[in-house]
Amino acid sequence: MNRLQSQPSIVVIGGGTGLSNMLRGLKLKTGKLTAIVTMADDGGSSGKLRDELGMLPPGDVRNCLQALANTEPTMEQLLGYRFSEGVLKGQSLGNLFLAALNDMSGSFSEAVRKMSEVLAITGKVLPVTTEDVRLMALFDDGTEVFGESKITEHKKFSDRRITKVALIPENPTAHRASIEAIGEAELIVLGPGSLYTSIIPNLLTDGIAEAIESSKAIKVYVLNVTTQDGETEGYAASDHVRALFEHSGRKLFDLCLANSTPLPEDVALRYKKEGASQTLVDFDKLEDLGVEILMRPMLDFSAGLARHDPIRLAEEIMAIYREKSPTKILNL
Repeated sequence: MNRLQSQPSIVVIGGGTGLSNMLRGLKLKTGKLTAIVTMADDGGSSGKLRDELGMLPPGDVRNCLQALANTEPTMEQLLGYRFSEGVLKGQSLGNLFLAALNDMSGSFSEAVRKMSEVLAITGKVLPVTTEDVRLMALFDDGTEVFGESKITEHKKFSDRRITKVALIPENPTAHRASIEAIGEAELIVLGPGSLYTSIIPNLLTDGIAEAIESSKAIKVYVLNVTTQDGETEGYAASDHVRALFEHSGRKLFDLCLANSTPLPEDVALRYKKEGASQTLVDFDKLEDLGVEILMRPMLDFSAGLARHDPIRLAEEIMAIYREKSPTKILNL
C-alpha cells in the first residue's frame, strides 16, 4: 500500500478563516482532503462581486484555495492582496481572479476547479451549493434580519440572541460533488468557524445533513477557541453543539475537539473588550447531549489573537482518526 492509499479521506465543512486555517495543517497530513464551503457570504469584497456580477460569493472559497495551494509564497501573497485605493478599493485580487474564471467558464464550480489547477492545490474545494442563497436570522425579540453581514452587525448593536437561521430560498439543492465527497469520507470535520454564518448554513442545504448522518465516517466538531462578538457571546460548548443539532434536526457527531490551553491574560483582556471570551467547556451538558469532549492544547496566540495552531489541530484530528478508526491506520 502506497502512502496516498494509506491516507484517510477527510471532508471538512464550514467557511471563514477558521476553515482555511485548519486546512493549512491538514494538507500536510493527507492528499485526500475536501473542503465544502458555505455560499451565504454577502459582505465585503465578495458581496460587491456577488451584487455587481451576479456570481456566487468567492471569498471563502478563495481563502481555502490559498490555504491548499502549492505555489510560491509570492503567489499566495498576491492572491490575498487587497487594493487600497481607487475603484478597486477593498477588492481582493484572488476574488477578482476567481470572478474572471467564473466569467470564462460559465459556472462557478468549473471556475473553482480551474483555479485549483492553477494553484496546484492539495485536495479539492467545493461549494456546498451552486444556487444563489441568502441567510436570514431570527432573534429572540422576534426581529428577522436578512444577509450574513447585516446579521452580525445587528447582533453587535442590539445585544439580542440569535434563535434560528435559515436560507432563502429554503432547502437549496446541494452541489452533487459535495454529497459524493461526504459519502466517500472516512473522517468528517465540522468547524471551526462562525457558528451561525459559516457552519450552520451548510447544514441547511438540502442533502448535506442527511449525508453526514448516514455516513459511516468518524465525525468531529472542532469547537471555536473563543466566543464571537455579534454571534455567540455568552455561549458555552453545549450551546454550540445544541444549535448544530437543532438546525440540522440530527445528532451529527458524538465527538467534540476543544482547545485546553488558557488564554494569556493580555489576549483574554483584548477579547473581553470586544465582548468575547474563551469558550467555556461545560462537560455535564455535553454529556447530556451524548457528545464526548476531547481537550487538547492547540492554542496559537503568537499574533496576539486566539487561534488554533494549524499544525497542532491537524495532529489532534489525525490522532482521533487513528484512535477511532476501525482499521487503526498508523503513521499518518
